[in-house]
Amino acid sequence: MREITAGDLVRALGAVRDAIEAEKGELCRLDGVIGDADHGIGMALGFAAVSRALEASPPADPAGVFAAAARSFLDAVGASTGPLYATAFLRAAAAVKGRAALGRDDVVGALAAMAKGVADRGKAQPGEKTMLDAWAPAAAAAERAAAAGSDLQACLRAAAEAAAAGAEATKAMAATKGRASRLGERALGHVDPGAASAAIILRVLAEGL
Repeated sequence: MREITAGDLVRALGAVRDAIEAEKGELCRLDGVIGDADHGIGMALGFAAVSRALEASPPADPAGVFAAAARSFLDAVGASTGPLYATAFLRAAAAVKGRAALGRDDVVGALAAMAKGVADRGKAQPGEKTMLDAWAPAAAAAERAAAAGSDLQACLRAAAEAAAAGAEATKAMAATKGRASRLGERALGHVDPGAASAAIILRVLAEGL
């Protein structure tokens, strides 16, 4: 079974940086409908900082990659997204601490830890039209796939597909968290930008790991 090394994670997060940069305008457009139109800019700044830090000083193990990603993302993004992803990366680091390389169950556990971190830091529940509406179904789908005996790549694909479906499902949700909550039911019909960027991240990880 293939294992994920620290170098694999650094390359995958570099691919996430490129994808977020390419989708920055669309993420800002989505945020402009229900927020302050800067989500794409913040995410691009965050993942650019992550890649710079990892490429300048590559960590020796996967936990080190996640820990460095947490620090650099938080330093670069001061808005609410920064603490959310910093917490998610720190929870992933804790989940894989001591592993020289990651197998299927390690990666599935890291995804679950990231989703829990987002929920805890944001004090969010699924259905509130936030990034958790992509992260939570992604983590659950990966766990179901692993329990069914799927290999690592199949688990990641399941997570990516669930994240995309979760992001799309936010169209039918009224926002109850964050800036968009001021719009109430006027947010109906629009994809949450945080869920959309989470779906991009999980799609790129599935393609690159």
